Amino acid sequence: MQRYILGLLLVLFLNFANANDFAAQVKHAETSHQNGYYFLAADLEYHLSPQSKEALHNGVPLFWHVDVHLNQVRDFWWDKVKLKYSLRYQLQYHALLNMYRVKNENTGEIHNFSTLSAALDNMSIIRGLPLINTKNVVANHDYVIAIKILFEDDELPLPLKTQVIANPQWQLSGDWTYWILLVDKMQP
Repeated sequence: MQRYILGLLLVLFLNFANANDFAAQVKHAETSHQNGYYFLAADLEYHLSPQSKEALHNGVPLFWHVDVHLNQVRDFWWDKVKLKYSLRYQLQYHALLNMYRVKNENTGEIHNFSTLSAALDNMSIIRGLPLINTKNVVANHDYVIAIKILFEDDELPLPLKTQVIANPQWQLSGDWTYWILLVDKMQP
């Protein structure tokens, strides 16, 4: 009984120690099968700390990348990577225009917004991201999709980099989120 209580306390402590109000997270993710491909749709959520908002409003651009992995589960110890994809976003505030700018670094698309929440909402929606051709999946194998949102603190100016290391207000990255790709059993 003591081991059970100790284990429970350890799990609670680790969850509490890893909890971060400012970490980005995956709120919802799903795949769909259409025209011979599996596609990803995901809703993300970004939480900026007061210090990161202050830096943004002082002209410091903030960068995130969203890593998407598709792995074929082969056995207990080893997965075969079928896909690695990274979406990269830059968030910037223009004081003269009083506008927030989101740049999708992959496509070069730029969108301007009058509010920070609208800019973050734009970065939070992934729709129709092609994952894999149905010809490249096998119906009797398991596939795992993983998404992680990483804040690129190495893109910050040098004076801020020294503050980032131990400051929880700059820990804006999220943890990996996993789910199973449901393979259509009718696939050859």
